[in-house]
Amino acid sequence: MKLNTDIQTGNGTISLMTLVAILSVSLVVNLPGLAITPMLSNIKHIFPSSSELEVQMLTVLPNLFIIPFVLLSGKLSVSRSKIMLLISGLSVYIVCGILYFFAKSMTDLIVISCLLGISSGVVIPIAAGLVADYFTGQYRMKQLGVKSGIANFALVLATLVVGVLAKESWRLPFVVYLTPIIPLLLLPFLRYGKIRPAVAAEASIPGGTKKTGHADGRTETVSRSKQTGIQWGKLSGVVLLYGIATFACGAINLYLPFLAAQFGIDDSAVGMITALFFSCIMLSGFLLPRAIHVFKGTTLNVAIFMMCAGLLFGYFAHDALFLGVSACMVGLGYGIIQPVAYDKAVETSTDISATFALSVLLAANYLAITITPFVVDFFKDILHIRGNQFPYLLDTVIVGVLFAVSVLGRDRFTFKVDAHLDIHES
Repeated sequence: MKLNTDIQTGNGTISLMTLVAILSVSLVVNLPGLAITPMLSNIKHIFPSSSELEVQMLTVLPNLFIIPFVLLSGKLSVSRSKIMLLISGLSVYIVCGILYFFAKSMTDLIVISCLLGISSGVVIPIAAGLVADYFTGQYRMKQLGVKSGIANFALVLATLVVGVLAKESWRLPFVVYLTPIIPLLLLPFLRYGKIRPAVAAEASIPGGTKKTGHADGRTETVSRSKQTGIQWGKLSGVVLLYGIATFACGAINLYLPFLAAQFGIDDSAVGMITALFFSCIMLSGFLLPRAIHVFKGTTLNVAIFMMCAGLLFGYFAHDALFLGVSACMVGLGYGIIQPVAYDKAVETSTDISATFALSVLLAANYLAITITPFVVDFFKDILHIRGNQFPYLLDTVIVGVLFAVSVLGRDRFTFKVDAHLDIHES
């Protein structure tokens, strides 16, 4: 494929390298916390004086810092250049990756991890916001699926790399935090890349606008895009959908190792199941156009049902094979919900506020991740249940209720996938 290939945006075309630059930002959004995970079991040996509370802070605090800075970044994107925000976030991200190699105490690790959370919070909404700036309609949905696939592919690949490097030295896994060098080097294609209007006519954006876009988020548009605003009622529904779906994934992200240990499944098998889970999320992102083509208006209903069935399957599973099947079903369902939720968040906002709407959605995502263990422990306590299968059962019930609501409200904005987004033939 030639580097000057034109990519359709719905507003005109952009160069292939501009698209590569946009999508490269997604390489870094899922990495925070990854390099820390393999060393948690050995942290007491590395830093003998560290307390249990410090170990917990090492994993919890970065996510807590991500949430407010995701919102701040989204808010600043309304009136500030996205490119400058992106440069700042990626630069601090890389500095953190370097500082990890010089950390000499648990306090150093905690402080650096918090800074990493801050930089990640700045970058995360812009990764999706850039797609919203350049693309519209069916083309936006397609690229959001690709963006989701790339983010999860990077996570799968980095997990494998970290697993290998962790065996050599506890410091080596931090090399994955130097990945932002890639989008930073590609920034010139964003900074100077512009949308070229289609030859026949400029495509109209839903809502009555026409737009030519710039890499820093500036748009030259008529009417809607010069206004700011979000339809909070509609966005709330999308946030709730995405938050519940993310919460349900906690059964695999957080509790699979404990359930596997109960049945004598070794760590390598757990690692393989986890990799399958993220691979299926990635696959769904890349195959989103096909999914919409097949399921049309019921796409979200099917995705939610798949998650529910997968969680129920995991509840009754007693070996690695069936837990793997469970993880794949949940991953495939979540992989559809994720980019569709991104697209719906954009639809609830004016052009200028799109990244802010996405930041609200993404903050809810990280909030769901953070509160998952607390919610599960709460229900365990009030129901006096201690089994490792309980998170699967709890999430099955929650997602089951969500599925019932999605069927009853299938024509409502939150669950409806419009026919014009059938992009299989595009």
